[in-house]
Amino acid sequence: MSKAPLMPMATAVWLVENTSLTFGQIAEFCKLHEVEIQGIADGEVAKGIVGYNPIISGQLTKEEINLSSEDQNRPLKLKSTEIQIESSEKKTKKYVPLSKRQDKPDSALWLIKQHPILKDSQIAKLVGITKNSATAIRNKSYWNFNNLNPKDPVAMGLFTQKELIEATEKAERRIKREKKEKEKKLS
Repeated sequence: MSKAPLMPMATAVWLVENTSLTFGQIAEFCKLHEVEIQGIADGEVAKGIVGYNPIISGQLTKEEINLSSEDQNRPLKLKSTEIQIESSEKKTKKYVPLSKRQDKPDSALWLIKQHPILKDSQIAKLVGITKNSATAIRNKSYWNFNNLNPKDPVAMGLFTQKELIEATEKAERRIKREKKEKEKKLS
């Protein structure tokens, strides 16, 4: 199955406005119906949609468009079908809006209740609070403890489910290691 370009309607608008390709070629490339392309050309379809240049985005080359413009039977070919999405190991701290910052202690409380094996330092790192705050919430000595409501931090977007799973697995490994060391000392 051939891939469609990013934002096919906006790409079609750009191709109609900036090339001499046939409606059939544009429709085939953008995976749209030829009648939709005709509607774009007539101004009845895609009103208000800004054209998206497939050359700048690296999906087409100027040469590809010229070759297809010269031969009306030649279909356009998408330049790159796979877009590399890199996931760098070094995670940069993302900006947390003010409206979500007040939910951090609520998220820490949720983690303490749902995953009690997590250390305070792990909770602090995941949620983005201080270790002292996490400890205070665990000990119920946090200054605003009575007003806290446990909230799922993954659902709120403070961190991903993958990060939570990795943290709990790390905590489980730590507990197993500590258990083995305790058994060694007793025997």
